Amino acid sequence: MAKMIHSMIRVLDEARSVDFYRKAFGLEVADRIAFPTFTLIYLSNGETGFELELTVNQGRTEPYPLGEAYGHLAVSVDELNEEHARFSSLGLTPGKITELNRDGKLFGLFFFVTDPDGYRIEVLQRHGRFQ
Repeated sequence: MAKMIHSMIRVLDEARSVDFYRKAFGLEVADRIAFPTFTLIYLSNGETGFELELTVNQGRTEPYPLGEAYGHLAVSVDELNEEHARFSSLGLTPGKITELNRDGKLFGLFFFVTDPDGYRIEVLQRHGRFQ
C-alpha cells in the first residue's frame, strides 16, 4: 500500500515562505537540502508525518504562474473560529468562514488562506471525514 509522504510546491523566496507556514500552520523546517541549482526545504509538525516540500530554484526572480490545474492544500484544525481569528491577528488575511452542507447535515466548515506565492490552503474544522 502506498503512503503519502509529502506535497511539493515551488516558491520564490525561502524565508518569506518558511515564515508564512510557521505562522499559519506551526510548520518548522525538518530538513534543508541544497543542490547546485535548487534547494529543497521540508516542513512538518508533530500532528502528522506528512511534509510540505518547498522547492526554491536558484536565480528565479519571477513568481511562478499557478495555472488552472492547481487546486489547494488542506489542513484540519480543532477550533476553526480561533484559527481564523489567529490568522487575522497575524495579518495572514484569511477568507470568510464557509459552511458546506449535504443532505441537511454539516459536511465541512472551512476558510481559505493564500500563501505569499499565491497557493491556496484550505483550513477545515476537524469534523466527519476531515480529521
